[in-house]
Amino acid sequence: MSVRQTTMKAERGQKGSGVKNQQGIALLTVMLMLLILTILGIASITVTSMENRMAGFFRSTEAVVAAADSCEGLAVNIVQQTFQPPGVLPASFIAPAGPVPAANATTLYAEIYAYDLPSPAPANTPAVNYADAADTAPNFVMTNLPGFTVNGDIDLLYTHQKQAQGNGTPSTEHVYRITCVASNAATGSSSTVTSVYGCLDGDTCVKKIN
Repeated sequence: MSVRQTTMKAERGQKGSGVKNQQGIALLTVMLMLLILTILGIASITVTSMENRMAGFFRSTEAVVAAADSCEGLAVNIVQQTFQPPGVLPASFIAPAGPVPAANATTLYAEIYAYDLPSPAPANTPAVNYADAADTAPNFVMTNLPGFTVNGDIDLLYTHQKQAQGNGTPSTEHVYRITCVASNAATGSSSTVTSVYGCLDGDTCVKKIN
């Protein structure tokens, strides 16, 4: 065998080995790319799922806060309507037609006017010191919000004389703490809203703080 033939065979052997090596690198590169694309796909699906859950959580939270806020508006309306002549809790607010449980109607009326509480409270217990709560013994229960349980509590904090606007005639201001608890059993979310309102005799109620 000549030297030239030997050299050509060696060159062909080197070329064949180079092609095999290149095929191995290409396969490894493709596998790495597939692995990277798979990881990116899983990450994208995970992030999207988390964003959807977060969006759902925020929607349910906003809904339950809105339910608590609507409860606060109802509480103010109950106080204002009770102050209107003849100065009684309107029957339209009392169950079964209204949100105030029949067993709680007399207590709520006493709390609005700071009268002594009826039985079973101890004798001569002023309503202003009554330690009831929206989640345990609500003054009213909203039933017109499907999917939500909304309870409200009205507590008279104090009463004082206040200089009225306009004609300057003093008026009595009744300051109430209104607490509303709204919950959604399906989502497990809940919200508690507490505000303080000042209500003038023969006038409207104005929010002071929340």
